[in-house]
Order: sequence, then structure tokens, then C-alpha cells
Amino acid sequence: MARPRKNAPLDLSQPIDLTAGAIERLTCPTDKPQAFLRDTKAPALRVRVTPSGMKSYVFEAKLNRRTIRQTIGDVRAWSIEEARTEANRLRVVVDAGNDPRELERERLAGKAAKVAEEAAKSITTREAWDRYILERRPHWRDSTYSDHLKMVQEGGKEIKNRPKTKTTPGMMLPLMGLRLADLDAATIEAWTAKEAKRRPTRTRLALRLLKAFLRWADREPDLHGIADPTAASGRKLQETAGKQKVKADYLQREQLAAWFDHVRAIPNPVISAYLQCLLLTGARREELAGLKWDDVNFRWQGLTMGDKVEDSRAVPLTPYVAHLLQSLPRRNKWVFSSTGSESGRLEEPSIAHRKACKVAGLHVTLHGLRRSFKSLTEWLEVPVGVVAQIMGHKPSATAEKHYTVRPLDLLRVHHERIESWMLEQAGVSFDPKQAQGGLRVVDAS
Repeated sequence: MARPRKNAPLDLSQPIDLTAGAIERLTCPTDKPQAFLRDTKAPALRVRVTPSGMKSYVFEAKLNRRTIRQTIGDVRAWSIEEARTEANRLRVVVDAGNDPRELERERLAGKAAKVAEEAAKSITTREAWDRYILERRPHWRDSTYSDHLKMVQEGGKEIKNRPKTKTTPGMMLPLMGLRLADLDAATIEAWTAKEAKRRPTRTRLALRLLKAFLRWADREPDLHGIADPTAASGRKLQETAGKQKVKADYLQREQLAAWFDHVRAIPNPVISAYLQCLLLTGARREELAGLKWDDVNFRWQGLTMGDKVEDSRAVPLTPYVAHLLQSLPRRNKWVFSSTGSESGRLEEPSIAHRKACKVAGLHVTLHGLRRSFKSLTEWLEVPVGVVAQIMGHKPSATAEKHYTVRPLDLLRVHHERIESWMLEQAGVSFDPKQAQGGLRVVDAS
């Protein structure tokens, strides 16, 4: 075949022995989106040119009676001999019945998967933890979310209105710097053994949070197989953390007077009212602390509380509790508000309560007040179902769960009797009729 004259127009219908000069002279016809110049030495090799002048080596062949093309590379990056070698290699692939494009896609997919796997293995526990709480936050109560944050907090942050007190580092903080892949059973066992000596109760809580976290990670497509979902489980860990002791702290009938005397003497009226309401309603501490003014209906004498079983529940607003609430300042949306917390609501009433109990010679926790409510109702022989509904306990019998529906007014009959009896035992004289006008409390002499 005759070699074309220098600078002569190229005949694109015929293959030629590709040269750098021929490739340089190659142009795309104005009426076509692209044009190809074929090579004689490597029949499957083409040089493609576009109207913009971009040129690249292309492999072209027939596979199952269909034309396939695959770009080899830019003519400026590949030499002619390199392009011929690659075209011949691809020709062998096609002759074996394979589509080189599919093989390339599989290769790239495998490479991407390997990169993703390496990235997943390098992810830290903290990165996965932050992602976990962000995803699960809408499904948690505020207290659950707060527990997850406190477990991993850095510490050293000054507490508002308590300048000499700083937050302590979260007990799970040492685990956060580890790679998630390194959060194995041995690591968690060593950490548990250390923490359980100082704070066993918090350690057991941390293990429960870790267990749920690791199970979540195992269900995530990109984290599956990175961490052991059973690393925070097992008998050995339970033995190391110890068993939770059954709590039995509660107020006895004869202790009510001392408790009321010292709690009502607490200088902070919000904390004082909160603690009294906690006992008189039998509510969970966070349910009551999260009470908003919109949840209080003084006209119809009812409260709407958050409930971890049914999301919310209606309970009677008894006369003395109503008196306590009406005496509180309305600073914001929270009934039990605080000027010293970022949230604007009461967050830590335990300190004042412990001090009052210590002076009174008593030992009862905030949850013990809820236990006290249930225990003290036994003196009045109040129906168990009534007490459970007021406290937000899950019904324990089929009749209670599916057939018994008590309106708020019926609950009020029993609840007001419970309140009146507790105040009587405490030596607090309270006249609901006088309270409707002046809302004042008179100590019994």
C-alpha cells in the first residue's frame, strides 16, 4: 500500500500504517460527531477524533455480532506501539468470548470495594459512635440521648453557674480513639475490669449502650464485619461488671414528716416543688423534669406527661400539686425551669435532695420517691391498676391491658385521696378550698 504524501488529506475509509504525522493531520469532518483512522499493524486499533480536535486511541472489535469499543487513552499519553500492544491484548480477550468493558468494570468495582473496605477498617469508634447517635436520636428519649453524650464527653468544660466545677471525661472516652476494628472482646473486658472497680453502675450502663451500638454497626452495610457484635456481651463481662443490686430505698409512712420538713426548706423553690411533686405523682424523674406549661391544664385539673411506654399519659392535677405549680416562676416553656442550665430546665435536683435527706437522717434516691409512691398506696388499698395507670406502668394482666379504661376523673378520686393521706401523715395541713383562693400552705402545729 502506497504511503500517502505529506500533508495530503487522509482517506478515513482505508487503514494505514499509523504514524505520528498521520495522527497529527487527522481531523474530524464537519458533518460528523467523530471520525476514526484505522491501523494496519493492529487491525483493532483506531484513532478517534472529535470536532474539538481531541484524539484518543480506541479498541474496536466484534463480539457476538455486536460492535464494541473501548477507549485506550489519549494520543498524547500513549505511544503508537503501546496502543498497538494494548489493542492486541484486548483482541485476545474478545477472542476468548469476553467483553473487556465488563472486565474493566468488574476490576474497578473490586478496587472501589477494596478501598471502601480499607476505609471502613480505619474508621474510629468515635466516628462510628457519632454517626450512630445521629441516626438513632429521633428514636430516643432525651435522657437516653444525654447518656450517650455524657459517656464520651471530653471533660474539662466549666458548668454554668458553678465556676469551680468542670465536667468529667466520659467513662467510654478511652474507647473512642480506637479503630472500630480494634474494639474487640479483650479490649472491652480490660476496660470493664478497670471501670467496674470505681463505678459499677455506670459501667453496666455503658456495656448496655456498647452492646446496642455494636449490633447497629454490624447491620450497617459498610461496617458489617468490622467489629464483633458480641464483643460487649458474654458471661465474663457480666461477672466483671457485677450484678445490679435490687434497690429498695423508699420513704416509710413515719418518715414522711421529716422528709417534707427538710425538702420544703430547700432554698430553691423550683427544686423544692419538683421533689414534692415527684413523690406525690409517682412520676419518673425525667417525665416530671420535662413537663411544660402547655402540658398543665389548671382548668380541667390534668397533666400530660411523657411516658416511655405509651409516649404520653394523662394524670390528675391534684390540689396540692396544683398549688406548687402555680407558685413557680414562668421563665420559659418549662414548668421546672432553671437559669443555670443551657436547656433552661431543671437538670440536677439530686444534690439538693441528698443534702436534705442527710440532714433528715434519711436515704432515698429520686427514683426511690417513685418507689415510695407505690409502696405508700398500699396503706390505702388503692386498686393496683389505678396506681399503675397513674405511674405509667405497663399493664400486667389481660383485663387491664385490653378491657379496663379508667377516665381521668376516676383516677382523680383515688389520686386526691393518696395526696391528702400523704400530707396528713407528713403533718402538712392543706385546705384545697382555701388553696383555690389564696393557695397557701399551713404547717400543722
